[in-house]
Amino acid sequence: METIQAVQISTGHGLLEGPLWTPEGLLVADATAGGVLRITDSGRTETVIEHRRGIGGMALHANGGLVVSGRNVAVKGLVGSGDTATHVLRENDPSNDIVGYNDLTVDAKGRLYVGSLAFVASESRDADKPGQLFCIDLDGSARIVADEILLTNGLAFSPDGSLLYHADTLRSTVNVYDVDDRGGLGTKRSFVTTEDGEQPDGLAVDAAGNVWVALPHSGQVGCFDHSGQRVASIQIDVPMVTSLTFGGDDLRDMYIVSGSEGLGNDRGAGVFRARVETPGLPTAPCRVEF
Repeated sequence: METIQAVQISTGHGLLEGPLWTPEGLLVADATAGGVLRITDSGRTETVIEHRRGIGGMALHANGGLVVSGRNVAVKGLVGSGDTATHVLRENDPSNDIVGYNDLTVDAKGRLYVGSLAFVASESRDADKPGQLFCIDLDGSARIVADEILLTNGLAFSPDGSLLYHADTLRSTVNVYDVDDRGGLGTKRSFVTTEDGEQPDGLAVDAAGNVWVALPHSGQVGCFDHSGQRVASIQIDVPMVTSLTFGGDDLRDMYIVSGSEGLGNDRGAGVFRARVETPGLPTAPCRVEF
């Protein structure tokens, strides 16, 4: 099995999540320090969204700005864009065990899929209380398309959009669903069950249908083929791998982000880059009305 060594291009962060590549640079959220950063391959960093903590996933919106998760799901304008307003797409609902939202993805039509959290992910209480997976349709209406997810994380579609992969971290499982023409999901089934200490976090799918999964505390990203067989790995120099995305002009640069856990330094998280053979998939913009 091939193992690729990634190189570090940025460090000094708290807990990085939701990487999203754009031609202007990689966008990444710092869930603990707050805000969204744009980081270039040379390591230059600028803040494009200030303050907001707890972002677990991001997507570009077709009308400008970024869709971000956290205490709610919202579209936020970028610093310097002339419009830094916040447009909420879906609020939290603690009375119904929705304290916030984590990772998200967008289908080819622009519908948004986002997982809810029934507990604060950084705390252990109520960690056995499951969340749900929502589809937010183009008109802004939301529906539950899956449930019983203990800790929702990475989400990504297969190249033809017929399958949705979804990491349930606390069950050490990446699940897969069939997707119908209206964006509904079929019965959940297990795609990969990870080994001890390798609970799945963020994930991405390449153009051949391979599923690349961040494996926290292992310092690795694992690549699984369509049958769930592990066929490759990427190694980074810190233990806590949190998420990943494809980028670069040919989508063959894998950008990997980390947390600071295991380093004895709460600002040791970084961004890493590795070159892979099979390109990733273009990122669809969100088209949900607001």
